[in-house]
Amino acid sequence: MRGTTALPGSPCVAPRSGEPPLHRLEVRLPGQVPFAAGGFDAMGPMSRAAFPHRHTFYEIVHVVAGSGVHVLDVERYAVRPPQLGVILPGQVHHWEGVRGLEGSLVLFTPEFLGGGGRDEALLRRLGERPWVDLDEATHRRTALLMEELAEEYRHGDDGFAGVLRSLLHVLLVRAARLPGGSTGPAPARGLAEEFVRLAGRAATEGLSVRECAERLGVTPGYLAETVRAATGRTPAALLREARTREAQRLLTATNLTVRQVAARVGFTDPAYFCRFFRRETGLSPGDFRKHHDHRTPSLVPADPRA
Repeated sequence: MRGTTALPGSPCVAPRSGEPPLHRLEVRLPGQVPFAAGGFDAMGPMSRAAFPHRHTFYEIVHVVAGSGVHVLDVERYAVRPPQLGVILPGQVHHWEGVRGLEGSLVLFTPEFLGGGGRDEALLRRLGERPWVDLDEATHRRTALLMEELAEEYRHGDDGFAGVLRSLLHVLLVRAARLPGGSTGPAPARGLAEEFVRLAGRAATEGLSVRECAERLGVTPGYLAETVRAATGRTPAALLREARTREAQRLLTATNLTVRQVAARVGFTDPAYFCRFFRRETGLSPGDFRKHHDHRTPSLVPADPRA
């Protein structure tokens, strides 16, 4: 994956008209390990950004003090430390009304995880419950692990990248063990995980289940059987969910018109998009925006010619 990192002082990626800024992970030198860890102050002012934005990288945040609200896509999570949060690449998030916010962050790009895909699978599952309260014992263990990651990152001794990956894997496995999590095997995990990964891109390309199956090199029937066995849901349902989620992000965090949002998630007919959106959420796009409007004047306005 290219373009996920930037050198100090580099501008953020110019967003498409009306979309939130897209921020890359800042690395100190070209070719440096795409990873960073430390406290909010060490990570800089963007770590507490109060305007909606996206990342090209993963962010894990361990909140140990403060109050306010963390907004992730269309959900609002009250800051009540100690808590652990996960932000996936492409998600829109920001902080609202925070006071005394303290804790530590771990930032890393998808390519940092290396091969195998197991940690990516853990992150996707954690992304389904991205903001969790911690009991005191889990809080202490998490704090120690976050400090180990930050210390290893700061020192940069020989082999530190491998140590960081190992510590990060421990953090992800432990987070997945929290109530509601699961690290157990799933049938045909590989193909199902590839489809879930593809569904995120398909949301903006308007791909059908058949087209996804072609990209994955299997028949639609086999894809449906495998995905249902692994997730309990059909590929079509997962595609609808991905398109709905992306539409919700665009409606809440951008100035795009409903017509523009429809086009961005693969609908050529805005009226059909409105019917689809109402069926999936119970609200029209306009009503949904009224109830979840987190846009800010700093964002690029919609292009009236689009």
